[in-house]
Amino acid sequence: MIAVVGATAAGKSDLAVELALRLDGEVINTDSMQLYRGMDIGTAKLSHAERRGVPHHLLDIWPVTQAASVAEYQRLARPLVEDLLARGRTPILAGGSGLYVRAVLDDLEFPGTDPESRARLERELAEVGPAVLYDRLKSRDPVAAETILPSNGRRIVRALEVIELTGRPFSATMPSYDSVYESVQIGVEVPRPVLDERIELRVARMWEAGLVDEVRGLLEQGLAEGRTASRALGYAQVLRFLSGEWTEEQAREETVRATRRFARRQESWFRRDPRVVWLPFDPGAGSAAFADLVDRALERTGRWGGPGTGADTPNPERSRLL
Repeated sequence: MIAVVGATAAGKSDLAVELALRLDGEVINTDSMQLYRGMDIGTAKLSHAERRGVPHHLLDIWPVTQAASVAEYQRLARPLVEDLLARGRTPILAGGSGLYVRAVLDDLEFPGTDPESRARLERELAEVGPAVLYDRLKSRDPVAAETILPSNGRRIVRALEVIELTGRPFSATMPSYDSVYESVQIGVEVPRPVLDERIELRVARMWEAGLVDEVRGLLEQGLAEGRTASRALGYAQVLRFLSGEWTEEQAREETVRATRRFARRQESWFRRDPRVVWLPFDPGAGSAAFADLVDRALERTGRWGGPGTGADTPNPERSRLL
């Protein structure tokens, strides 16, 4: 199994399609926002033509009103992987949601929830603030407390809930690097100035493609009530424009800034995983650079066809949303 990871706008989707074509594979989406139906422009979801006949799984499966659940995602993704492997197909994960990638590849547990405990802890949080609950977490699970900001009340509540529910430290359920499947993880590494420029261009093209109208249409489907979808990059900013809080230009500029910040967090997440093999890639260098990226990725999988195997590739400078 192959996972193509890295920051947004780095070119992961194109690389995944190319690898699938060459390795008799199918793509499994690991972008949490591409799980939502109708969120196409703002997530840079590949069109059917751009998928080039490669089957893509776990796209457009949730309504925008559904809260994202990595546990539910894992429940859906694992049988897909097993089915592809049984049929001799190569599963290729593609997307930048780090926990979703790990939910497929690694031995991760996702404890359930207890509504009564959660409600009680959330009431306490509202009454006394996060400091009191954080002190309790430090005494019960100092390892988990070191990984959670003292101001992050939502995460503190979840950690205490899991401790009450399972009788085990919350840290025992935190991500590890214990693989379930043999895999190769390929990180697409784009120079920071180039990535920043690509993000700005991507946002501009999203606006030109009709992101604002897409959000208007999704409002009729309950986007504003969706706890996860309404916070997605681009969508959250357009919602503030449509509510009159921001001008359209403010919404667009903030989308660029927020996406750049998000890309840095993505890189930090994936760089903590020592198994990721990073392949430098400058998308501005044209199709020859993309072909070289494909060749190097194939070499890492142990199924390299030699120089030039990536020659017949789409031009990464094409006008679609990068």
